[in-house]
Amino acid sequence: MTRSVVLTLAAALGGVLLLAGCNRDAPTTAPPPAPTAPEPPPAPTPPAPATVTSVELGNAVDDQNRVSTPASEFATTDTIYASVGTEGESAAKLAARWTFGEGQLVRNTEADVAAGPQVIAFDIHHPEGWPVGTYKLEISLDGTVVETREFSVK
Repeated sequence: MTRSVVLTLAAALGGVLLLAGCNRDAPTTAPPPAPTAPEPPPAPTPPAPATVTSVELGNAVDDQNRVSTPASEFATTDTIYASVGTEGESAAKLAARWTFGEGQLVRNTEADVAAGPQVIAFDIHHPEGWPVGTYKLEISLDGTVVETREFSVK
């Protein structure tokens, strides 16, 4: 290579380096963060649905609607009680369906249950006396059977 070509290349390379050094971008600062809306508060927890916590059968209840002495066999002259305990943070519809033998309806009763712990008493009685046999009680909560109890009259 000739000396003039080498000098020309060296001068060109030096010029490129000088231009690169002079053409530096000024340091940039990050843009300020965009303002954010505050997070909405969490959605309230829905109230706990009512549930049946107990079902007892007997021939007497106390002043709090609780069966005095649980039983599954009754005399033909007994009034038969069902004491149904509920709890939950919402109101519900409670129903008692009493049947005899192969599903013969004896009585169907409903009660509105308020939120919170409750004890509801249902009863059946027969002025001429109950026929001897097997009976069934179905307790429904808002239309769904949640408890079943079988009992007999002797």
